Amino acid sequence: MIAKNKLFITLITSFVYLSSCTDNKSTSQYAIDADTITKIVLSADLAKHIISLPTHCLEVEYPNKLGQVLGSDADLKTPKALRPIFYGCFDWHSSVHGYWSIVELLQQFPNLDKDAAIRTLLNQHITPDNVAIEKAFFEDPNNLSFERTYGWAWLFKLQESLGNWDDTDAKRWRNDLQPLVDLLVDRYIEYLPKLVYPIRAGQHDNSAFGLSLSLDYARAVGNKKFENAIVEHGKRLFSNDINCDLAYEPSGYDFISPCLEEAYFMSKIMEGQEYDIWLNKFMAPIFDKGFVLKPAVVKDRTDGKLVHLDGLNYSRAACLYGISQKSELDLGHLRKIADDHLQFSLANLSAQDDYMGSHWLGTFALYALKHAQ
Repeated sequence: MIAKNKLFITLITSFVYLSSCTDNKSTSQYAIDADTITKIVLSADLAKHIISLPTHCLEVEYPNKLGQVLGSDADLKTPKALRPIFYGCFDWHSSVHGYWSIVELLQQFPNLDKDAAIRTLLNQHITPDNVAIEKAFFEDPNNLSFERTYGWAWLFKLQESLGNWDDTDAKRWRNDLQPLVDLLVDRYIEYLPKLVYPIRAGQHDNSAFGLSLSLDYARAVGNKKFENAIVEHGKRLFSNDINCDLAYEPSGYDFISPCLEEAYFMSKIMEGQEYDIWLNKFMAPIFDKGFVLKPAVVKDRTDGKLVHLDGLNYSRAACLYGISQKSELDLGHLRKIADDHLQFSLANLSAQDDYMGSHWLGTFALYALKHAQ
């Protein structure tokens, strides 16, 4: 175990560069001076490592968690027959955000696909015919709420990323995916008034996480109807919340922090002093310079639930970065905590890791890294 930990530490220091590091000889994954402003940068080596995870699993059909409701024997089909684009990476949403990871990384590091193998794969998968089959699944009366709202939100993020890419293929993929995206946007708008209470789980159903990602898409594409619905119902669901207690987090297999996700989402729909007043009522301890939040520990990475806690470290980091940047008060100390969380689990990110983690954790690592910039 000691040798393995040393390997992880060596791996992480080769991937992560600190913009103001004062000791280039240090190899500790915790080599950050608490009084020094640091910036974790997504390097080309780390990007290559992360992109290898979804490119490996996008065409891995089994094992697979279908998550569908069967209406008859006719619904018993293979994952690829049901979902000819998003059939790999164990489940639908992981496949979707695997594509998001690829699109994000290729925009920043085009040399990752020198032989165009990844582009060829996307061209083969994202076609009008395949999108029509995917859309038909969501129109099945037995599966109208399939992947609501977690998978929907990741599809929106994928579409947002494609829209930001000035690339001929990306524009075609975006146009091809739009009918499915439009269906789920309409379904989300219809759903929100019916959601009387927010879902505060530390897993997929978390309302704040889905709203946060979806709001990014709505604003990126200028969909005011969708944006207004998210803002209106986000405030309805969360504006009166107070005293969210991080002492009760995490639960045994959270990959989302209910308190931090809500705080980060509200930073997107409240401005200036309004947000700071709300945040102080909601989670006052984070204003203390001595605030402590330790990274979550995973004891068994072959356990598909327990490995969620690595994802929690990434999503916590993303939220802490976002909150510290949005507040008008001095919350710079949250960035150090975010750095610690991000680096702690980056050391565990390995293509040789068990598939229960490797099929999805790269996305959450990338999501946190983008917030660290």
